[in-house]
Amino acid sequence: MPESATAAPPLQVSSETAPLRQVVVHTPGEEMALVAPGNKDELLFDDLLFVEEAREEHATLVRLFEAAIGDAGAEGGAVLQLSDLLREAFDGADARESFVEALVELLPERNFEAYEAELKALGPDALHRFALTGQAPFAVSATPLPNLLFTRDLSAVVGDHPILSLAATAARRPESAIIRTIYHHHPRFAAARERLIELPEDVTFEGGDLLVVDERVVMIGQSERTSLGGVLAVARALLDRTSVEHVLMVNLPKERYCMHLDTVFTFADDDTCVVFPPIIEEPRDHVLHIEAGAERGGDGPREFRMRPLPSVREALEEVTGRSYTFIPCGGTDPIRQRREQWTDGANLFAVRPGLVVGYARNRATYEALARAGFHVVSADDFLGFYGDAAAASQDRIAVRLSGNELSRGRGGPRCMTMPLVRMRNSES
Repeated sequence: MPESATAAPPLQVSSETAPLRQVVVHTPGEEMALVAPGNKDELLFDDLLFVEEAREEHATLVRLFEAAIGDAGAEGGAVLQLSDLLREAFDGADARESFVEALVELLPERNFEAYEAELKALGPDALHRFALTGQAPFAVSATPLPNLLFTRDLSAVVGDHPILSLAATAARRPESAIIRTIYHHHPRFAAARERLIELPEDVTFEGGDLLVVDERVVMIGQSERTSLGGVLAVARALLDRTSVEHVLMVNLPKERYCMHLDTVFTFADDDTCVVFPPIIEEPRDHVLHIEAGAERGGDGPREFRMRPLPSVREALEEVTGRSYTFIPCGGTDPIRQRREQWTDGANLFAVRPGLVVGYARNRATYEALARAGFHVVSADDFLGFYGDAAAASQDRIAVRLSGNELSRGRGGPRCMTMPLVRMRNSES
């Protein structure tokens, strides 16, 4: 039976490169237009985006996903908009109340408690606008959420288990309330609720730090945004509740230029990775292999077994039994490597094995991909040449997305995606 003839499971992500079937994105809107010179630092932006052009660039990314997924998309559509999911969830009064209560809990410094009754009295449209822009029909201290563009960080699906984020910064903490509300109250996610992984309140975790290597192996960055406690909490939940047997923790510098693991390491196909060499390829004993140990007595969780490994490459090859090709972001020149890593040259998104999309401005990265056997094309040329046949193509292709405005936000194509379903034909 063809894959499109059967309904895919509600959630299923088996690897970073399994063919994409459904993804959540957020096209920048009014909230992005509220970023100004006076608040951009607080909102974690280095520059102001030209919103209209950023929307056009993002629309091209969405068209590329829709073409590449084709009729194999999961039930309900290939590309879902986060804003739509939240607005649909807000049709329920319990969802609106839950969202406001989450804001009060997650941002005590904003004193939302003083406006709790007024916020709960807002209708679906008014609360939706407040959630995204911070604007309400009464005086309340709230900020817009321009980082919603980077849906990757809100949640990570491993197998059929979604992990909810706990944002590290106040600017992004309301996003954790949004994703919590969507998963708990939107009808689309009813079947997944019993498999939700929610973390302790004293840790932080963002989805850009988690990569699904395969059904048995995940990588997690211990970064500026994901705490050590967050890594261990996620690792424990995955080892206890899923098919994952190995967690590779990569200790990253706690600096903005490499805020998540996927800013220095992504997969182009099952055995090919684009990497930032100064962090990934130089052995520095910064990888910790975590696996489940013996059962404890009673009802307590299993113990961990942990041991250091010298490099990402050696760790991956040991736990998977495969060899890997590392393509350097920025090519071989150290200055180009740093320049292009800053503009997310290592943050590629694989739509399927061997079909990746990144920012066109990272030319040395694309030259390195071409030397590795990828056919490099612009997004418009890809859409024009393949058209409706894009989903059937098995060519090795690196798509160059014009992202001159999107790249100002300090996040690449992988940052702008939250995959819900990635499945090979054999898994359907």
